[in-house]
Formats: sequence, C-alpha cells, structure tokens
Amino acid sequence: MDEPPATRCSLIVKLRDPADTAAWREFVEIYEPLIHRLARRKGLQEADAHDLGQEVFRAVAASVGRWDPARGRFRAWLSTIARNLLLNFLTRGRAQPRGSGTTSVQDLLEAQPAADPFATAIFEDEHRRRLFRWAAEDIRGEFTPATWQAFWGTAVEGRKPAEVADSLRLSVGSVYVARSRVLARLRRRIERLELEPGREAAISNAKEAHHEGPMGSL
Repeated sequence: MDEPPATRCSLIVKLRDPADTAAWREFVEIYEPLIHRLARRKGLQEADAHDLGQEVFRAVAASVGRWDPARGRFRAWLSTIARNLLLNFLTRGRAQPRGSGTTSVQDLLEAQPAADPFATAIFEDEHRRRLFRWAAEDIRGEFTPATWQAFWGTAVEGRKPAEVADSLRLSVGSVYVARSRVLARLRRRIERLELEPGREAAISNAKEAHHEGPMGSL
C-alpha cells in the first residue's frame, strides 16, 4: 500500500533537501494531479498543464524552507503558489521568472494571492477525491465483498438499496447496515489521514469529491 495523500510534516522537512529523490517523488505523486486538474479546468492544454506543474515544483523547491506552519496549512501555501503561477501563465505567457530561491521571486510566488474561489475549490476537491480513494482502498480488505459492494453500490454509485439488495441477495436492512458500517470506518480512516488541525473530514464532501455517483444521505 502506498503512503496516503496527506502532507506530513516529516515529508515537508525532507523536501528542503533537493537530493532527497524519494521525498520529492512522493510529493510529486501526491500533488501533481491536483495542479494538473486545476490547470486543465482553467483552460490550459495538456502540455501547458504539465509545464505549469514543473514550474510549481521548482518554486516549491526554491521556497519550501520559508513555509511556516504557524501561518497556515501547507496545502493552502502550495495552492497560493500554484494559483499565482497559473495567473502569470494565463495573462503573460510562460516567459516568467522561475523559482530561483531569491527573495524577490519567493515574494512574487507567496504574496499577492489570486482571489479565485473557483481555483481554490478545484484544488480542494481534487485533494478530497484522492483522500477518499486512498482511504477506501486502504479499508476495503476489512470487509467482505458483499458488505463492500453494498456500500459502494448505494453510497458511491447512487443505486437504490432495494436494487443493490436484490443483486447481492441480501435484505434491504442488511444493505443499510453494511453501508453504515463502511461509512463509519471510512470516516475514521479519513480523519486519521487528515493530519492538519481543524480540517473537516473529507467524507462529508465525498459526493462531490469522487464524481462517480452520489453518496446519498449518510
């Protein structure tokens, strides 16, 4: 099982060492899909979305040492960098200062946050989606196939409990019990993954985050 998509403080510390390829590989694996989705939703072509991701990671490498957890969550800091570089990309093209580690470039990246609630929502939704998927994969083995299918069919695919019960040869009551059990376990797992204080459990937004079907009433 891969590590969960949450930014541990230990990983952030490791990112300060450019030679720590394992830490950077993990970081890129976690955050590249978020940046790519943001870029594509804002109209960038595939190649340009990839280029933006590389720009963001260069900027992080140059300024991660300045991130202060007392000033906010790491993901919010990263989102600001991504949005500002995206804004530069869209309004002035790619001929912009790259993250070089100088104070002026770092100030450009970290200051003047783009007031774009839509972009922020995209970034957060992609994070919740990945968090949900990882947590679901992690706990799936704790349940029988029938229990998992009862949960998935009703909570994720949005099928009626009676339909799922019929396909699994279970009672409707058993389907409700199965869904409740898995949802409770999924909430606990996500709460453990969300290491940032004050963050609401992502399962409350799993309907929007997963995009494969409604979660239904929890």
